[in-house]
Amino acid sequence: MTQNAPILQSRVPGPQRSAAAARLPAMQPVAPGEWLSVDDAYAPQLAEKARLIAWDRSRVIRVLPEAVDAVAELFAVVLAELAMRSDYGFDGDAVVRPDGERVTLDVSDPLGTLSRLVQEDFCILQKQGDEHVLTAALLCFPAAWTLGEKIGRPLTSIHVPVASYNEGIAKRVQRMFDGVQPGRPVWRANLLRYDSPALFQPHTESAPRPVGTPDSPFERSERQTVLRLPGTGAVVFSIHTTMIRRQK
Repeated sequence: MTQNAPILQSRVPGPQRSAAAARLPAMQPVAPGEWLSVDDAYAPQLAEKARLIAWDRSRVIRVLPEAVDAVAELFAVVLAELAMRSDYGFDGDAVVRPDGERVTLDVSDPLGTLSRLVQEDFCILQKQGDEHVLTAALLCFPAAWTLGEKIGRPLTSIHVPVASYNEGIAKRVQRMFDGVQPGRPVWRANLLRYDSPALFQPHTESAPRPVGTPDSPFERSERQTVLRLPGTGAVVFSIHTTMIRRQK
């Protein structure tokens, strides 16, 4: 299912572009109130999420049984974050979005409700043995991977076939997931060239995305945030996706 028309932001935020361009990219602390963000593609990105969920919910939302409590906690944590923002309003059992839309809070469908409130996608990972395993996700905007192929798999297996994800990087990522503390989220960013502006790009391991070239017309950047839920101890990997047309 292809996106009807490009959904583009006007720019990649300066700090995000700088973080992606750093010679040695590293996780940085998230400033208070800056975990979730709203930009100029807010309404069309949320409309695209609604379209994808209506088309095939199982392609973009998955919850394994062991993740039910963590998903419920994520829902509560996001709502608490939104309650501190001036661009969201709370009205009984509903939230008024920055674009004026009123969203009823459905505790029986936490990830579906979050898809109607924030631009971020969310992946929940829980420690099983020596590694964190992907146990739930709201992933409407996958950047060249497929939720159905990765759900239930540990970090090292999730990153197959990423050539740069070697044993040393895998150990560092696992240490970071082990060490992240509640209330102290961290973030990083990437910036890649794309030939297609589609936000939903679910490439499989056997058919990976063609790598962008210097002539590719679009730049796609993910602001990736890692935080630990204080109750369940699950780790949340959230992704805010920015897609822009490159300047000639």
